[in-house]
Amino acid sequence: MAKTLVIVESPAKARTIERILKSGYEVLASYGHVRDLPESADEIPDEIRKEKWGRLGVDTDNDFKPYYVVPATKRKHVQALKSALKGASQVYLATDPDREGESISWHLREVLKPKVPVKRIVFHEITEQAITDAVKDAQDLNENLVRAQESRRILDRLYGYTLSPVLWKKVQTGLSAGRVQSVAVRLIVDREEERLAFRPASSWDLEAQLSGDGKAFVATLARLGDTRVATGKDFNENGVLTGKNASVLNEAEARSLAEALRGHLPWRITEVDEKPGVERPAPPFTTSTLTQEASRKLGFSTERTMQTAQRLFQDGHISYHRTDSTTLSEKALGESARVIRDMFGDDYYRGPRRYATKVKNAQEAHEAIRPSDFVATPAALEQTLDRDDLRLYELIWKRTMASQMVDARVLRTSVDITATGRNNEQAVFTVSGKVIEFAGFRRAYVEGSDDPAAELSDQETALPKMTKGDLVNAPDAGARDGVMFLAVDPKGHETTPPARYTEASLIKELERLGIGRPSTYAATIGTIERRGYIFRQGKALVPSFTAFAVTRLLCTHFGDLIDFAFTAEMEEDLDAISRGEREWLEFIQQFYRGDSHHRGLEDAAKQAEEKADYPLIDVGIDPASGEAIKVRVGRYGPFLQVGEGGPGKTASLPPNLPPADLSVDKAMAMVRAKAEGPRSLGVDPDTGEHIYVINGRFGTYVQRGENPEKGSKEKPKRSSLLPGMSESTVTFDEAIRLLNLPRELGAHPESGEVVVAGLGRFGPYVKHGDDYRSLESSDDLFAVDLSRALELFAAPKRAGRRQAAAKKVIAKIEAPDGGATIQVLEGRYGPYVTDGETNASVPRGMDPATLSLDDARGLIEARRGAAPRAGRRRAGASAAKAKAKSKAKGRGRKAAAAETDAAPKAKASKAASKTTSRKTRARKPAGA
Repeated sequence: MAKTLVIVESPAKARTIERILKSGYEVLASYGHVRDLPESADEIPDEIRKEKWGRLGVDTDNDFKPYYVVPATKRKHVQALKSALKGASQVYLATDPDREGESISWHLREVLKPKVPVKRIVFHEITEQAITDAVKDAQDLNENLVRAQESRRILDRLYGYTLSPVLWKKVQTGLSAGRVQSVAVRLIVDREEERLAFRPASSWDLEAQLSGDGKAFVATLARLGDTRVATGKDFNENGVLTGKNASVLNEAEARSLAEALRGHLPWRITEVDEKPGVERPAPPFTTSTLTQEASRKLGFSTERTMQTAQRLFQDGHISYHRTDSTTLSEKALGESARVIRDMFGDDYYRGPRRYATKVKNAQEAHEAIRPSDFVATPAALEQTLDRDDLRLYELIWKRTMASQMVDARVLRTSVDITATGRNNEQAVFTVSGKVIEFAGFRRAYVEGSDDPAAELSDQETALPKMTKGDLVNAPDAGARDGVMFLAVDPKGHETTPPARYTEASLIKELERLGIGRPSTYAATIGTIERRGYIFRQGKALVPSFTAFAVTRLLCTHFGDLIDFAFTAEMEEDLDAISRGEREWLEFIQQFYRGDSHHRGLEDAAKQAEEKADYPLIDVGIDPASGEAIKVRVGRYGPFLQVGEGGPGKTASLPPNLPPADLSVDKAMAMVRAKAEGPRSLGVDPDTGEHIYVINGRFGTYVQRGENPEKGSKEKPKRSSLLPGMSESTVTFDEAIRLLNLPRELGAHPESGEVVVAGLGRFGPYVKHGDDYRSLESSDDLFAVDLSRALELFAAPKRAGRRQAAAKKVIAKIEAPDGGATIQVLEGRYGPYVTDGETNASVPRGMDPATLSLDDARGLIEARRGAAPRAGRRRAGASAAKAKAKSKAKGRGRKAAAAETDAAPKAKASKAASKTTSRKTRARKPAGA
């Protein structure tokens, strides 16, 4: 009997749905997108290879027709689907319920060309009821959604492939631009510019230490007479006082006042204001708010959150996780109500709460992110889910439950305490408290904040009972009841620059501006980090000098393209296409060719190539010479240049130096250090060689002896510094000890091999044979002995820093045939698979989270059987031969490959090409 073929994106999703549908259905995975625009020169179809627009894969001369290809890695999946199609009576396309899912379904239909009926089924959670309802409500593909997603893909390709070559020529090769990516970088750079321009302001106030009812609390000086004491909010970014009716206390005035008030007790409570209030729960999660909250509360990156949510959705635990709606279905409202009453009682539920979605063009057909089954508490799933999945599920479950619970009732109290100093000057101290009278939704969940101070102030702070007119006395004044004075001290404050963006705050700002879509933010942040536009300091996203240079160039020559309002307007246009309210071709033509109001991308790129100057970053003026200090981005990264540069007037910059932290003094110190050469700490008494401390490209190190002549294979002994050491503080004795590493600790009692202690790339270690163990932070590298080393060897081995960094595990693929478990990991250069011996990159277009065992093994075998990667110069001749041979074979296969819209990839696809024009065409801007 013929079956219904159901096609989804991933094997995990397929397995879950197959358990629900059972007999009469065959559920297979497409493994993500089955075709896309060509990603490399070798994927470009022969019919367009020689066209001026060929590398784009979009015919800019004929209505922007896209040329799609099926990547080599997807052909076997397409073939498997075609084979399954032969015995099918109908096809259900069950990809994710969003524009990208609609696009995948459309491409599947176009590639498979089924002769049986094809329907689209949409569901927002993988439960039996949802799947059954979706099958009953099977519909045709939504062509408007398809056109909107296709327009987005074409737009991004035109943007990235047109702007990136300008960056290669004017800044540095290998850079990329992207419609959302470049705007995100601009936001981060603009914030760093604000920090550069910021001027701190100092002010003082007093803090009174008081006590009552056994509770200590602090009151802060707020007013002197009728004048407010200035706080940080009263100063602008230039350090100028702008607050009305505010005065600034300096240190001397604050100390004098404190001394006066200590001798003028008792003080008096002059105002007690109690106000009852309510606190309302936050709405259920959208994609954006989930990634923000997971960053705040769990420390998850956006990418980690989305990968975890993907697993939870595919396994049927939560509703669809790519949504901008805060709506809950009637079914979800009813289920949550029952669970709230059962778990917390009737007092915690007063009826369903419905939230209005604030995001523009929110897809209200979607639901908020919620549990599929509210009865499945986090505790009930402890044995089912792994740690990441459980923590995120708990966050989603608690937030959804809290969103339907009653308000919390609080009592806020504000108290004024007045002290009289010299000349009857009245100093008014204030203190605020909050008591939660009824927890309400707080029993389940409280939303986090990007501002630690705001989160702290939101906590419960109970004050002792105080009444207007009560006196505040010293403990030795005889009074035993009421508020007691303990101390009053001056406290200095300095305003701080605007906080750098975190992933959470950047996503919040992008969403506020209407730029991009929440489902794309993880990829955007990952791209700008991999491309070297940002690096991290804790949770903060810090722009590199390269980001500054690129943003300066784009703002100067493509200002409208990275304008926040214009980018948001493009998003609205794409939304209008999805609703059938705008013609897609007109939109693309206007963007690329321009109109009477806007210059087109094509003309802007041509003008920039002709007129753009190399972007320089001003640091300041060298006070000694009067010459300008600038930062340039060169082949090997950013460097300082004084005046016109030349010997003694340049210096490399550390890769992780925040631009806002580069002062004129620091810049000139680097330039002088480079000009003066290495600093000698002394002469090694054993060898007679100088010991130098050198500030290199990757940090500071010490060296024994001179640098060898160019071409010499001998290298002087070098050692990096230990944490806490710096170029200016390291001593001669410390340098000698570092250079004498590794040091022998003695023979291992079992093997007889020598155990040594040394300093490696990842810090201090002890070594026995091939077994390395990192020292603990409490261990002294120069004092650790054999017994301590043996203790470390006896303990279970921990993952080193490199392993920990690499082990961002995306998925584990078990082998039922007894073979090695394959891990899918997030590496420095993107996702890859490994069996413990061979690593193989996951090609773009394959979803690393949903790789099958066959896919992973195929990638590993291909990598294992491939020739060693040759250097660029060495690879040229052999690659050219391989390409010619591959091209000849490709012509013979052209007819068979026609249905894939492209000739197959040559195996030597990434090697150097025959001509300069082919090399240029092979470059792929990663932001497109």
